Amino acid sequence: MASYIEIFCGIAVIFLALYYYFTSTFDFWKIRGVNGPRPIPVFGNIRDLMLTRTSAADFLRKLYEEYRNEPMVGIFTRRTPILVLQDPYLIKDVLIRDFSKFADRGFPVHEKMEPLSPHLFNLEAERWRPLRTRLSPVFTSGKLKEMFPLILECSEHLEEYLEKLVAKGEPVECRELTAKYTTDVIGSCAFGIETNALSDKESEFRRMGRMVFAVNFYQILRFRIRQAMPWLYNLLGYVLPPTEITTFFTKVIVDTMKYRNENNIVRPDFVNMLLELKKHPDKLENIKLTDTLLTAQAFVFFVAGFETSSTTMSNVLYELALHPEVQDKLRQEIREHCAKNNGELKYEQVKDMTYLDLVFRETLRKYPAGPLLMRKSMCDYTFDGTKVTIPKKTFLWIPIFAIQRDSNVYPNPDAFIPERFTDDAVAARHPMHYLPFGDGPRNCIGARFAVYQSKVGLIKILRNHNIDVCEKTMIPYVIDPAAFLLAPKGGIYLKITKMEN
Repeated sequence: MASYIEIFCGIAVIFLALYYYFTSTFDFWKIRGVNGPRPIPVFGNIRDLMLTRTSAADFLRKLYEEYRNEPMVGIFTRRTPILVLQDPYLIKDVLIRDFSKFADRGFPVHEKMEPLSPHLFNLEAERWRPLRTRLSPVFTSGKLKEMFPLILECSEHLEEYLEKLVAKGEPVECRELTAKYTTDVIGSCAFGIETNALSDKESEFRRMGRMVFAVNFYQILRFRIRQAMPWLYNLLGYVLPPTEITTFFTKVIVDTMKYRNENNIVRPDFVNMLLELKKHPDKLENIKLTDTLLTAQAFVFFVAGFETSSTTMSNVLYELALHPEVQDKLRQEIREHCAKNNGELKYEQVKDMTYLDLVFRETLRKYPAGPLLMRKSMCDYTFDGTKVTIPKKTFLWIPIFAIQRDSNVYPNPDAFIPERFTDDAVAARHPMHYLPFGDGPRNCIGARFAVYQSKVGLIKILRNHNIDVCEKTMIPYVIDPAAFLLAPKGGIYLKITKMEN
């Protein structure tokens, strides 16, 4: 009998210890006077997120609407306190005015398990600053203009490939169509490599792109272990071999740099900038420039460049299919501009297509590729105009999707209205109410490139093709709860038909 009591007591002690561990931080926001939903042990406030019952976008929108009048909301991911900022003035302080105190995004870098993780998006402030400074010149408007003929060439391949798809008379999965195009653009403009995603069904680059964003049990398991047990995740890096993705991209970048060095090849692209860094490592103080670190920068440019742009392009096509009057107006603008140069598309013309810009920006409002921005405080910080002080290393989330669907800022927020982005309408809103590319020093470095490659591809598709919904079109739009970025569940199927000029 005594042994049973001892076992019961032992189990009770373990249970109480675990309960204390998982709940010991739960008074963090209450002490600071920050309102928020009540957390539960093990999950905190993100049970539905962890079980992939809802997406981050939908979770934060619901939270935002529930605490609409709060400048900030305190939540917990398991036992870690997270501050969700909702007030545009506080958001501006974090992203711009006091940026130096929030220069870290707070993403973990696991160099053993994920050799390509120390890239510009993830890096801590110390390594991020010098790398950003050295890599920024490749994204200037001047460099983009030099790359424009390469983008145009890829768009012509897109048009040829689309003709073949249209001839089959079947619904087109637009995310795959646009991903092949953006893969080719990134390959050509960034690496000087023909990836042949549009012409080759077995393109290695396209296959790698699919693998990076695959939503499967293995990827979700890796993500959960990395979040919940980073110490175990790091240990696995010592026993598991490099992934196929790591091996592939490291070989591509190292071989390309070696070939260019040996043959004195110079191109206005990303790889050339990496070569310059390698030749002058002294310009990056306190950073050990390895082939893996250089590959990581190329890797994130490829991954972020093709996936976010292709999803945005397919979202534009989806909305145009639902709104034929907007599509007709946009097509008219495209044809008028193309007619000025005997059908040829010029760099300056893309910028001059004002209605295309309105349509593009409204799409990014409804469907920002990243539904939230993350930051981590680098010191203790008191928010201006409040009594709320957070300690160093506190995580902050800025709910972009929720803000851009706020009915007080954008009346009838789920409707697609390009005129929301006329100059007068934009001037009437707080700039922090539209953040698809972030803002401040750590905004998206490739935003200008992403916009141009997307617009050129859309021009080529829409100029001579009509986009309609079909029996496979997802209505209403459902966000995939398991996807890392904001993406439609099950893809976007549309009917595309050739039009007479």
